Amino acid sequence: MNHAHLDDILYPPIEPYETGELLVGEGNRVYWEQSGNPQGKPVVFLHGGPGGGTAPWHRRFFDPEVYRIVLFDQRGCGRSTPHAGDPDADLRHNTTWHLVADIDLLRRTLGIDRWMVFGGSWGSTLALAYAEAHPHTVSELVLRGIFTLRAHELEWFYEGGASALFPDLWEQFIAPIPVLERARMIEAYHRRLSDPDPAVHGPAGLAWTRWEASTVTLLPDAELVESMSDPASATAFARIENHYFLNRGWLREGQLIADVGAIRHIPGVIVQGRYDVCTPMMTAWDLHRAWPEAEFVMVPDAGHSAAEPGIAAALRAATDRFAASGGGADSE
Repeated sequence: MNHAHLDDILYPPIEPYETGELLVGEGNRVYWEQSGNPQGKPVVFLHGGPGGGTAPWHRRFFDPEVYRIVLFDQRGCGRSTPHAGDPDADLRHNTTWHLVADIDLLRRTLGIDRWMVFGGSWGSTLALAYAEAHPHTVSELVLRGIFTLRAHELEWFYEGGASALFPDLWEQFIAPIPVLERARMIEAYHRRLSDPDPAVHGPAGLAWTRWEASTVTLLPDAELVESMSDPASATAFARIENHYFLNRGWLREGQLIADVGAIRHIPGVIVQGRYDVCTPMMTAWDLHRAWPEAEFVMVPDAGHSAAEPGIAAALRAATDRFAASGGGADSE
């Protein structure tokens, strides 16, 4: 993806000063890295998807002089192994609560008492789940493109709601699914993504992933769609997402917003694109109403992607604000 337009918004590219693998159980090895200031204010970046993986540009939301920047690839994706693109991938031990435990194990392994938690899209789901389970470990929350896996959120994007805006792209999404199965698209895709035959799961993985890639930005981004069309990573992305959505994230309906009382004392910023089709503003608004203490930033000319200039600028402003306020690992 071409991020040249972000050079005026985000911090310059940096390399990690340390990388490693965390053994998290059930045979999973989670890739992690640290960049920025080793003595700085700790922040953990939670990527989207689920199954999206991290990228070098994700380090650039944070002032490297101020922040100790921790990125990791969640189970089954990115540089973590085993990879969900593998034919015999087993996702039974890949759930929201496994990931919440992985995050806290990583925090303890790195010797961090408290850290800022930064997550967008699925990363906002995971950030809320983690913070509500471990509020004493979170110094601040920066959330973007709010998604909480409620039934109507999933139905909007995967069962036909968003086809009102993208009927042309929706036709491509439903194409691999026989007409009689299209009333339950998530279930129909699950059957194909679970099929061991590459001739079945390959096209399904590509169609699922391209639907999301084609709708995350306000204006079409052919380069982004192409970058998400690698067959192995597209299959992993689709399999993990579909597995989570089929199981409603192992969350009670409405749980993350209902339980927000556990984190209302934590300083927070909610960033939402007005024209976000993947995670429409209804959810960010519901979170804002339940958590009025958090700063709510609605970007009027943006969709879902963190790479859109208005969203990137709002996210950097949030991390700069918290950098100035202190409140890192050792302060209360």
